Amino acid sequence: MRDQILKQARRIVVKIGSSLVASRGSGLRADRIDRLADEIAAVKQTGCEVLMVSSGAIISGIQKLGLKAYPKSLPEKQAAAAVGQSRLMWAYEKAFERLGQKVAQILLTHQDLSDRRRFLNARHTLTTLIDFGVIPIINENDTVAVEEIRFGDNDSLAGDVAHLVDADLLIILSDVDGLFTEDPRKNPAATLIPLVTDITKDIERRAGASSSFEGTGGMATKIRAAQKVADYGVATLLLNGDTPGLLPAVFAGAAAGTFFLPHGRRLTSRKHWIAFTLRAKGHVTVDDGAMEALVRRGKSLLASGVLTVSGTFDSGDAVSCCDRQGKEFAKGLVNVSSDTLTRIKGLKTAEIRKAIGLQEYEEVIHRDNLVIL
Repeated sequence: MRDQILKQARRIVVKIGSSLVASRGSGLRADRIDRLADEIAAVKQTGCEVLMVSSGAIISGIQKLGLKAYPKSLPEKQAAAAVGQSRLMWAYEKAFERLGQKVAQILLTHQDLSDRRRFLNARHTLTTLIDFGVIPIINENDTVAVEEIRFGDNDSLAGDVAHLVDADLLIILSDVDGLFTEDPRKNPAATLIPLVTDITKDIERRAGASSSFEGTGGMATKIRAAQKVADYGVATLLLNGDTPGLLPAVFAGAAAGTFFLPHGRRLTSRKHWIAFTLRAKGHVTVDDGAMEALVRRGKSLLASGVLTVSGTFDSGDAVSCCDRQGKEFAKGLVNVSSDTLTRIKGLKTAEIRKAIGLQEYEEVIHRDNLVIL
């Protein structure tokens, strides 16, 4: 199945890790960038449409500013990102220009994807660039995106981009050969896992945190990105970007890296956006009957099934649905605010009318706006 997916993939998102293109001591690694440009251009020449998500801006900026250590304050991180991003993009521009390949810089924040209109606008921009034969090079807008610098990672962004453009395949280039049974830097006897059919708790356990200065994600964020795109019907291939020629080689049939199969079901673009792009503004705990109705019978969530409400949210915001043990099992767009839901939770429709009058919506979350996770 791996060979078939690779052969049929036409639109590919390639994520490039920080350690591949920059280091604290030397700044940008021009030779690495030139080689990666050669390999990505070679893949594109086979008929594939390629988009890149590249890290490395902050590390490049740290070296240019002469900082002795990774900046701790947010303004310093933003300054490093501002200095480094222009240098990173200029390096890519020169690398691809010698190949006759046009590139474009795209900087995104989570807000660009959480708002549906801005999400669609970004999609149209990227697909238009692809139609012109341009390779978009995407990064988080770290200079202004406060929350992205503190908690974000480009593995997650790459997963969002794969959804944004309806990609067929996500390739994550890192400094490791793939997912191993254990951390190979700690246990030399660890073995590579070539194929992952489903991301189980055991797979998640094997994903450790990053131990690299240059990397902010680590294996855990790559597993989460693979999980995210798998629910959209997209496969993920984790490869070692330090190995010259490996990227085009896998499209010629070489066996390398760890391949994550997509799930059989494919969420619609809108439901995937609700499930994985939007951030929940609050949580509702539902009773067993409501959970059964949502999960097994595809029903909408009514106020009568809500036990508790937490967080502050308005109509149209994303809210997580949790069982009695606090485990999230669904996410959806609510029709009422947290204040209103607190007043009507546990009430039937007739009781709600008596308590606060006639409401615009009978459902707290309509089934069309609800995703079972």
